[in-house]
Amino acid sequence: MPFKILIAEDEEITLKHLIHSLMQEGYDVTGTASGQDAFEKLKDGSFDVLITDIKMPGINGIELLEKAKEAAPDLAVIIITGFGSVSSAVEAMRKGAYDYITKPFELDEIVIKVKQLCEQKTLKKENTALRTFLGIDKKVSIIAKSKSMNDILSLAENIKGSDCNVLLTGETGVGKSLLAKIIHFTSKRQNMPFLSVNCATFTEELLASELFGHERGAFTGAMRTKQGLVEIADTGTLFLDEIAEMTPNLQAKLLKVIEDGEFFRVGGTRPIHVDVRFIAATNQHVRTAIASGKFREDLYYRLNVMEIFIPPLRERPDDIAPLSEYFLQKHIPKSNKKIKGLTKEAMNILKDYSFPGNVRELENIIERAIILEKSNFITSESLPQGIRAFHIETIDPHNIKSLDDLSKEYAERVIELFGGNKSKAADALGISRTSLWRILKEDETADTG
Repeated sequence: MPFKILIAEDEEITLKHLIHSLMQEGYDVTGTASGQDAFEKLKDGSFDVLITDIKMPGINGIELLEKAKEAAPDLAVIIITGFGSVSSAVEAMRKGAYDYITKPFELDEIVIKVKQLCEQKTLKKENTALRTFLGIDKKVSIIAKSKSMNDILSLAENIKGSDCNVLLTGETGVGKSLLAKIIHFTSKRQNMPFLSVNCATFTEELLASELFGHERGAFTGAMRTKQGLVEIADTGTLFLDEIAEMTPNLQAKLLKVIEDGEFFRVGGTRPIHVDVRFIAATNQHVRTAIASGKFREDLYYRLNVMEIFIPPLRERPDDIAPLSEYFLQKHIPKSNKKIKGLTKEAMNILKDYSFPGNVRELENIIERAIILEKSNFITSESLPQGIRAFHIETIDPHNIKSLDDLSKEYAERVIELFGGNKSKAADALGISRTSLWRILKEDETADTG
């Protein structure tokens, strides 16, 4: 979106040349010969730069500067002054002007100043986004072995050339925020800001301020004008997590941004235009939320250009082993331990668990196990008691094992625990090596312990 420039200059020929030169550079330029008219335009529209002559009938340049900075503190102002004196320009600088230029001037001179100013504003905006969400790794990836997750990643790959809004659905902890980052960082907006907000963590008033910003004096404690996430995310992507928790009033304001590309700051009177891609997520059943009046149907259809459902971890058990290994490698460096992996028993327990907290819960379990584990492998003893109990109590009526099979399976797990040493395993089980061999149905020649 081009920078918007307002020029207030009562000399007709100078105004005409300025408008022409700046439009040639690709800027969106509006001109007027009156300070009062310029102020009215500032109140009605959103501008990035004001260029104003000091000497004008009615409201002069200094007065326009004061009114403009009060109405739009982020507005950059360049003063044009003449009469061979810079005293008035110095006064303007003290009142918040960005720069000044004296008459007569070359058009290239003011074009260069405007270009430098717009570059600074762009950099400031990018830095604001970076400071707000520093730490986002652009090299994000999803660990997926199951067919369902690979289908989702293929879909994300297919829409990387599109700029459509996306709605992500699925239970808490399945990885919706991670998928949102992948969609952004593989899109044509990948070098633009990626911002996110959890709509469930704010009251309506605070969320409105967080999303849309506020003007100075909009409410008690609003000591200065604040940009909101929608404004900072301009040209980039805004991820709205738990969007169904947003109140209907805020949903209506968000709908206007999506449909018209403009919004008002809290307490503001002038529209601000933005170009933002929205990715939203919810763990609720959307149709139920719409039927109950909690979620606007028109907003749903605006966001649901592409809907992606992420299944719970219990429905994709093939992902448990690679995810466990990934989280193990992620958290081991912080532990100063040399854990090589998980025992077969520990992995079987994880695969039998239902994971109500999904991938997020699995990561917590692995991180906890690393802290507790004293051997070179994560054992069942390092897993939460509730998970171990679940595994013990779970019996498949269609696949009941014989006592001989259970004895052999348990013996194999004990052997694995002792690194394959059958002699130590037999001692731990309280049986002779011959009894252990009989359980395993192996010959004495197979003993390597």
